[in-house]
Order: sequence, then C-alpha cells, then structure tokens
Amino acid sequence: MTGNRHLFQYAYYVNSIDEAARKWSEAFGAGPFFMVRHHECDEFTYRGTAEEADVSYAFGYLGDTMIQFIEQHDDKNSIYRDMYRQGEEGYHHLAYLVSDFDAERRHWLDLGYELATELYADEVNAAYFDTRSLNGGFTEIHGDPMHIMGVFGLWKRAHEAWKPGDPWKIEAEDIADYKRAALLPK
Repeated sequence: MTGNRHLFQYAYYVNSIDEAARKWSEAFGAGPFFMVRHHECDEFTYRGTAEEADVSYAFGYLGDTMIQFIEQHDDKNSIYRDMYRQGEEGYHHLAYLVSDFDAERRHWLDLGYELATELYADEVNAAYFDTRSLNGGFTEIHGDPMHIMGVFGLWKRAHEAWKPGDPWKIEAEDIADYKRAALLPK
C-alpha cells in the first residue's frame, strides 16, 4: 500500500468539455487541454454491471495539477449521473496515482467505501470509489505504468511551454510528443 497519497488530479463534470477547457484556459491559464472524445474501455464495470456510458474527456494542467473535464453524451447510468442530472455541472472527483493497484483497491474497500466503477483502458487500471460522504465526490485510484506517466509528462511539458494566445485544445489524434529529424549526411 502507498504510504503517502499525493493528489494529482481534480475532475469536473461539465456540459461541454470544449467550453469548460476554453473558460479555464482564459480564466486561469490552464492548458492546453488534450481532448479524448468518446473514450472506450477494454474492460469496464459500473456498480457490478458492464454498462459503460459514452463519455469524452479533456485533460490539461494548471501548474502541477491535472484538471480533467468529463462530458457524458447519453443517459446511461454512470458515476457522473450518480451526482449530476443532464444540464448540471460541478466537481466530480479527485485522483492519485498508485503503483500497487490491488493494495490501494483493498485499502478503500477495507475503509468501507463502495467500488462504483472499475476499468482497464490504455493498458492501465483505474477505479472510482464513492467517497461523497468523505470529500463530496468520488476518489479515483489510477495506475502509474511508465507509458501513462510519459503521456502525463507530455501534457505537463505542453502546459509549461504554453502561453496565452496559443491553441487551448489539442485533439487526441493530433498529439505528438516527438518529431524525428533526419540524420545529417556524412
């Protein structure tokens, strides 16, 4: 089990990830936001069922903190609909990274919090516990394999280089972390 749990992300449920990202970019200097539209998981459970809602995400940094916006496109049951009806918005969850996913999952179960959603996507585990009685929202534990830490590092590096007037969003298919240069001729 992790001794220290360092929060790395705050997430908000919104009506439009584009609008939320634009507003946070203008108001706080957050961004750029990386848009992941209609995300699908390899494996997914919501409160013991396989029902997976159609959701899109925007991820960006504000200083050292990742900000996530979530938009649900349908009316399926979800951890988002557990808190918000269509048209409502607000804080949804906080998250921290874990190396020993099984131990952290057990930690929250042993504390008596319900495992509301568990998923495997992009070769990483994540789980959401219903901790509304503790923090007014959900708590996410998110695996920290090297490839995902590299993605998060790319997003943070983009934020550090970002300046007002730069594009505030980047579509997932346009994300590139390195562009190869040809070797100079001998």
